[in-house]
Formats: sequence, structure tokens, C-alpha cells
Amino acid sequence: MAQYMFLIYRDEAAFVDAPPTPEVFQQMLAAHLAWQESVVAGGGKILAGEALTDTTTATTVRPQADADPIITDGPFAETKEALGGFYTVEAEDLDQALAFAKTLPTNGCVEVRPVMPTRG
Repeated sequence: MAQYMFLIYRDEAAFVDAPPTPEVFQQMLAAHLAWQESVVAGGGKILAGEALTDTTTATTVRPQADADPIITDGPFAETKEALGGFYTVEAEDLDQALAFAKTLPTNGCVEVRPVMPTRG
């Protein structure tokens, strides 16, 4: 089995400007739980997954060749779509990972990237 990172991007302004009601948020959580269960039922495995706070809470550390790193408030890049959460999924192959990603409940997009093995 291989590991894949599912990076979930969304239009952050829409989410921050009009946050979901508690009822809608619970529906979103239920949809994600159902999706996680479908991955397991489909032979995959969820290794990790979290939502991220909005980019206004981000801090960027930019290394410098011959100086201390520069630390700034905010994200690395200004973009309309921001990383809103992630899952690490174990799947047989990329085709299976993409099949899982197609059903991930999101109003944004999902970037699927293989995890590079770095241990052992």
C-alpha cells in the first residue's frame, strides 16, 4: 500500500466572510466521517486528517542563505484558494487514491500527492 496526501483547497474568503452555521458545520463533519468510512470500506486507510485555521493565523519562516530566517505574519503566497485541511490516506495505488479523492466532500479542490518514503 502507498500513502497519499490529500490537500484540500477552498476559497477562503467565502468561508471566512460567511462562516457556516453550527448546523451546517455539523453536516460537514458528518459528511467527512461518512467519507472516511467509505475509504475504509473501499480497502483504504485514513492515517491522519485535520482542518486548518484560516491563513490570517499563519506565520511564514523563510530561510536566508547567510542570515537568520525572516519570520512574517501570514501565508507564504497570496492566493484566492488556501489550504484548508488534509488527509493522509493509504491506498493500493494512485488510481484508488484518485477514486477516493473524487468522493471527498469539499466545495473546493483536492490535490493528491504521493508521500515520499523517507524512513528505513
